[in-house]
Amino acid sequence: MSSNSLRIALAQLNPTVGDITGNAAKIGAARASARQVGADLVMFPELFLCGYPPEDLVLKPAFQDACRKACEALARETADGGPALLVGLPWLEEGRLYNAYALLDGGLIQSVRFKVDLPNYGVFDEKRVFSPGPLPGPVVFRDRVRLGLPVCEDIWGEDVVECLAETGAEILLSPNGSPFRRGVMDERMSVAVARIVESGLPLVYLNQIGGQDELVFDGASFVLNADRTLAHQLPAFRESLVVTDWVREGGGWQCKPGAVAEIETGARADYAACVLGLRDYVEKNRFPGVVLGLSGGVDSALCAAMAVDALGPERVHAVMLPSRFTAQRSLDDAKSCADALGLRYEIAPIAGPLAGFEPVLAPLLAGTDRRIADENLQSRIRGTILMAISNAQGSMLVTTGNKSEMSCGYATLYGDMSGGFNPVKDLYKTEIYRLCTLRNGWRPIGALGPDGIVVPASILERPPSAELSEGQTDQDMLPPYDVLDAILDGLVEQELRVADLVAKGHDPVIVQRVEQMLRRAEYKRRQAAPGVKITARNFGRDRRYPIVNGFVDSGEPAHVPNGGLVKGVGKGGGESFDF
Repeated sequence: MSSNSLRIALAQLNPTVGDITGNAAKIGAARASARQVGADLVMFPELFLCGYPPEDLVLKPAFQDACRKACEALARETADGGPALLVGLPWLEEGRLYNAYALLDGGLIQSVRFKVDLPNYGVFDEKRVFSPGPLPGPVVFRDRVRLGLPVCEDIWGEDVVECLAETGAEILLSPNGSPFRRGVMDERMSVAVARIVESGLPLVYLNQIGGQDELVFDGASFVLNADRTLAHQLPAFRESLVVTDWVREGGGWQCKPGAVAEIETGARADYAACVLGLRDYVEKNRFPGVVLGLSGGVDSALCAAMAVDALGPERVHAVMLPSRFTAQRSLDDAKSCADALGLRYEIAPIAGPLAGFEPVLAPLLAGTDRRIADENLQSRIRGTILMAISNAQGSMLVTTGNKSEMSCGYATLYGDMSGGFNPVKDLYKTEIYRLCTLRNGWRPIGALGPDGIVVPASILERPPSAELSEGQTDQDMLPPYDVLDAILDGLVEQELRVADLVAKGHDPVIVQRVEQMLRRAEYKRRQAAPGVKITARNFGRDRRYPIVNGFVDSGEPAHVPNGGLVKGVGKGGGESFDF
């Protein structure tokens, strides 16, 4: 190729944290494919060689050594004259550990650049393990082009890209490990456009895909030219290797137009994220399949649909565990759902195990109010049976509680909370219904489940119930879910005061009650299975509250800052404070 043309392959791939050998093999396979179409350079996402985020694993010297050795081996492979590689890895330099991006070409590690802006908010904790690098200059690639390599967070501020532009960068290639959350795709595009406007340079935004514990990386990589036109859009939630063609015209580089994939948004993106997160948790942990309790309710029905879409019906085992309180309608609905999904379905009544506890519990609990204990015992018997199946078959138990229930503690430890992973952990109850309706009319790309209705209408129409006592419904203990979820959105997602929610028109008694349940249930959430992050404030990485917590929001109106009691805030110099 001439000095005025360039072919860059974008490897939007799915790494596994810690599987350095497997990730290196993916790099080699992508390079081989890119070589066949004449690529000059293959670009990979942030920290791809070790997987992202490696968390404290990256602090192990043996892990650092393995990453460096794998990088050197990949560099040696480039001596064959084929495509060069841009690979992310942890890099130890003079006692400091960096989040690095290395150019491998001609058999050597030609250049290394270090991430400057280390995120330390929300799910990110990079300052814990990495040192920030210095402001970088571009790297020269084959005496043809000067490449700016801002790593992920480096494009969310102005400084790194400004430095690259001022020191001669001609194209910005930004490797990313950006996890999915609602609205993040629009945010990424806005940030990229801002950096292009400031620098006048085209930008490649390459993101990884795949599930890693609670995080799901959605890919959705893209290329923007200096005039902010979209040259390429890679798909979301799927691996993709795309070759981009660049030409130098009028003193600058431009990417020729290519394929623009349709991106899942809104509820479709939520569903796709849950499926990908569940699939990768099962696959990367090498479970042969999953088992779950199918109750005839909406939560377990949606989880069953997600499991079948992720793994295929032959790898999903559903068990109905009825008690004397289980309605015939629940049995019918569970069977209809199982038939629609084509999964393995069995019934295991719990009356016998429940009766077996009575001789032991009767003398121990004599004279006490056994109502709650008896209800929870049913749930724990179900959990024990499902865990026994999991132990015997090696399948992972999927737990099915939604965010509304987990917010309020409406769940039983070691009962319905038992399990290894929860695909709907970050979805409120009203969103569960919304996704069921969505899935009944839409089959995601790559889904292994059937077309058509997979959650029977009867499940969506009936009042939700745990069926642990006669005639029980969820609304015996909780406000209606549309009311509850609106309050929880304020308390959890927005961190509103009780008074703020009351001012919005919510009943003050209900708001106070919900706030109390939310506060008291932290100990349960701390013991819950991991699950897919969907919102900006999932329980776990995003929202870290103490279990022992004496603060109570009294519901009083907001305090007016500096209302006459506090003097000289921030002035220093011996100012007095009157409280």
